[in-house]
Amino acid sequence: MKLSHNHPYHLVDYSPWPLLSSFSVMLLMTSLINWFHNFDAKMFIISIPLILACSYQWWRDIIRESSYQGLHSQEVITNMKWGMILFIVSEIFFFISFFWSFFHSYLSPTVELGMMWPPKSIIPFNPFQIPLLNTIILLTSGIAVTWSHHSMIQNNFTQSVNSLLLCILLGGYFTALQALEYYQAFFSISDSVFSSVFYMATGFHGLHVIIGTLFLIVSLLRMTSNNFSSYHHFGFEAAAWYWHFVDIVWLFLYTLVYWWSN
Repeated sequence: MKLSHNHPYHLVDYSPWPLLSSFSVMLLMTSLINWFHNFDAKMFIISIPLILACSYQWWRDIIRESSYQGLHSQEVITNMKWGMILFIVSEIFFFISFFWSFFHSYLSPTVELGMMWPPKSIIPFNPFQIPLLNTIILLTSGIAVTWSHHSMIQNNFTQSVNSLLLCILLGGYFTALQALEYYQAFFSISDSVFSSVFYMATGFHGLHVIIGTLFLIVSLLRMTSNNFSSYHHFGFEAAAWYWHFVDIVWLFLYTLVYWWSN
């Protein structure tokens, strides 16, 4: 039996999901290394459903706490907002490391690179084909998620659901086009420092797009289940923040890695 308290903060219950999620992610990274070195993907295939199962259970508990148990007070939401802001700041510095590596080689290409950028053997992508289309898609999706957020604030839930669904479809379209771009690439990740930085930066951005799309899908399911109101919807607001971060990172990737490098 739980004891009542006289403060607005949420003291979380013991949960197995953080520990199990950590083990699942460790298994994922170990299986990736094993796949790259030994060409054996069995562990990787096992790790993906484990991560998805832990994520589902963890999100289920958080949704239950916020929507059905009323444990997310305004004080809790304020702290969650700061937590999301700090998380996005850490992600910004994660991508700064890729841009740092890019400029290190771009501004002073070595003899091994032929004293030129991109290296002589690399045929870069045309920035006015798939990359430009993907830029338009992501910017449009950012407009759609903002439209959805403002519709929710105005209690127009039908319009909010429709615009969020449009954003999710655009996110899936972006991922499909990036997969097509990788399939048509004339270079691999091991060809030069340019290709290594290109695939690391755009690949991790693509992973963030997939995560952001899943974040928005969960928000859409919660929206259709009436978990949100016009003044209590931080789960969706955090997803919108994350999606705008993904948009901004892509603008830098497009401008520097695709357009400026050509």
